[in-house]
Amino acid sequence: MSSPTNIRCLIVDDEAPARAVIKKYLSDIPGIEVLRECKNAFEANEAILTLEPDLIFLDINMPKFTGLKLLESLRRPPLAIITTAYREYALESFELDVVDYLHKPFSLQRFVQALNKARDRMTTSKVSRDEDPPTQDGASYTGKEFIFLKEEGQVKRVDLRNILYVEAVGDYLSVVTSGGKHLSYMSMKKMVDLLPADRFCRIHKSFIVSLSKVNTIDKGRVYIGKESFPIGATYRPVFMDLIKTHMG
Repeated sequence: MSSPTNIRCLIVDDEAPARAVIKKYLSDIPGIEVLRECKNAFEANEAILTLEPDLIFLDINMPKFTGLKLLESLRRPPLAIITTAYREYALESFELDVVDYLHKPFSLQRFVQALNKARDRMTTSKVSRDEDPPTQDGASYTGKEFIFLKEEGQVKRVDLRNILYVEAVGDYLSVVTSGGKHLSYMSMKKMVDLLPADRFCRIHKSFIVSLSKVNTIDKGRVYIGKESFPIGATYRPVFMDLIKTHMG
């Protein structure tokens, strides 16, 4: 039986030597459980649906169905670390919110760095779930529960309880959730109007935070997990007044 702290993973690559390298690296690292090795995206798809791994090490250039097409096809993809001999897919990969992009051949040190990023992502996700506050009756929030965002030609539902913060990135907004992030063409003003004012607050020209995800407020900064954000002078009075409504 695996430990509850184990990272349950799949190795997906059409080349046996490449799978062997990853498996060897993982054999030296405690807290890892390799659920299965998959030779193509079709085997991986079945394994993901049946075994529900935490993390996949995923090659891109596989016959018939690429690793990126596999990620795009999954409704709830696991965390993914790309392992590939090709550099040109990095941007497309990060648009799919992969944890890291390893260019073959990669060293054990670089591999461990990527794995540590995955651990951090899982820890942040767990903290966010654990700190979702119940209502007075212990039930879910009432009122608006989700929003829809336009992203890469699609309309995607985002549950409000999963949103950590929103960041302005040029003409786009990055909506960061416990499960990943969404990049949508939208103004901050429109997002402020879209989100419930008693649960989300704009604290800076570039940031909106979810009050339920705030861990600490200290020295003009708001902390959510390992991330911190500045509180702009213009937004401080409204933010602090909202915080006071939740203070004992």
